[in-house]
Amino acid sequence: MIQTLLLCAMLLQASPQTAPKPSIDNDRVTVWEVTGHAAVQPLDAVVVSLSGNAAFVPKGTTPNVPGDSSTGRSIVIDLKDHPVAPIANTSGYPLAMPRPGSKKILDNDRVIVWDYAWAPGVPTPMHFHDKDVVVLFLEDGDLSSTTPDGKVTTNAYTPGTVRFNTRDRTHTETLVRGKQHAIITELK
Repeated sequence: MIQTLLLCAMLLQASPQTAPKPSIDNDRVTVWEVTGHAAVQPLDAVVVSLSGNAAFVPKGTTPNVPGDSSTGRSIVIDLKDHPVAPIANTSGYPLAMPRPGSKKILDNDRVIVWDYAWAPGVPTPMHFHDKDVVVLFLEDGDLSSTTPDGKVTTNAYTPGTVRFNTRDRTHTETLVRGKQHAIITELK
């Protein structure tokens, strides 16, 4: 019995380790969920912690952003060299950001990072997204999105949920359950 257990342990150690898979990978970004400290970044990156901290990390450097105090979790958004210019806003609505209550926490030639919390039952102004965004949700709450033609979609988000949303969208958002707060990274 002990020999069988030792053999299984040796085989497990000798088996190839699977590489971590990104949570998002497209032509604009690769998003990795990390615990603890991230490695040297192969591309320019933004590191966002679950505690709401964000920092830009130039290619070839090691991030120094504290993760969530309880879990050490954060995301690394590797910025691929595929910039896409913002779309001209012909919607007649204001841009998604800045919006009332938003706080700009980072702005450079690659990204603008916003901190935003939704108020329960209070819709955001109808707005137009001229840039692609990566959103890290920090709370447990459901957001309802309504387009100008009245189509409603409700999505549940929990702490650590990451989404990539493409530009060229017009809608309003309302917190319909729980609390919701996010770090929104607009790609330039």
